[in-house]
Amino acid sequence: MNYETLLCEVKDQIARVTLNRPQVLHALNTQVFDELEAVFSALATDSAVRVILLTGSGEKAFAAGADIKELASTDAASGEAKASRGQGVFRLIETCGKPVIACINGFALGGGCELAMACTMRLASETARLGQPEVKLGLIPGYGGTQRLPRLVGQPMALKLLLTGDMIGAPEALRIGLVDEVLPADKLMERAEALAKTIVSRAPLAVSGCIEAVRDGSEVSLDEAIDMEAKIFGRLCASADKEEGTKAFLEKRPPVWTGR
Repeated sequence: MNYETLLCEVKDQIARVTLNRPQVLHALNTQVFDELEAVFSALATDSAVRVILLTGSGEKAFAAGADIKELASTDAASGEAKASRGQGVFRLIETCGKPVIACINGFALGGGCELAMACTMRLASETARLGQPEVKLGLIPGYGGTQRLPRLVGQPMALKLLLTGDMIGAPEALRIGLVDEVLPADKLMERAEALAKTIVSRAPLAVSGCIEAVRDGSEVSLDEAIDMEAKIFGRLCASADKEEGTKAFLEKRPPVWTGR
């Protein structure tokens, strides 16, 4: 598929989606949301894709935030609709059933930080800068930031970032748990691809099952969550991959996964 605001390539079961509006630091406008929805819908159902890397072109930005020109013209109704639209696209990324690794190169601010938080995990370059500066515009984050940020870093730290609107560097983001690893800029994609290859080598149904259990379990009580875990475990026990995995282990050979 051809896109105007992003690039997409697939190699060795790893898709790389690259935001590509460098002139505005990959600001998220209506077209970007439409194309993100299209590409992640396609990748979610593509059996040739096991892991998705998401980044921004160049070294200046992952995504600098929402398109301020579009925000400036909103009222109550259109603002709520815009927030709901962004939330829906980010929820699609979060629930696509495949690991999505955010590769944060440069600025990830506002909607860009929210986009990174919707991913399964986050790797950052040493030059990355993250934050939710919406209070400086008289707004709150509208694409899930007020909900995902406390889940990642805890409520007090989340409120500190939300109420000040301050940016933080990659080392601080790592310390508080907003990102998972910090790499030299020239090693960011290399590390992301190595991590993706490791995940590709694992059983696909088990990978998606882990994501499902962790994501959905975090939204319910512990009793409900462990019951959910048992159901997913049971479902996988009936899979061909489980049969292959246990057989390969006993036969001391590498497994051959089929995703069934």
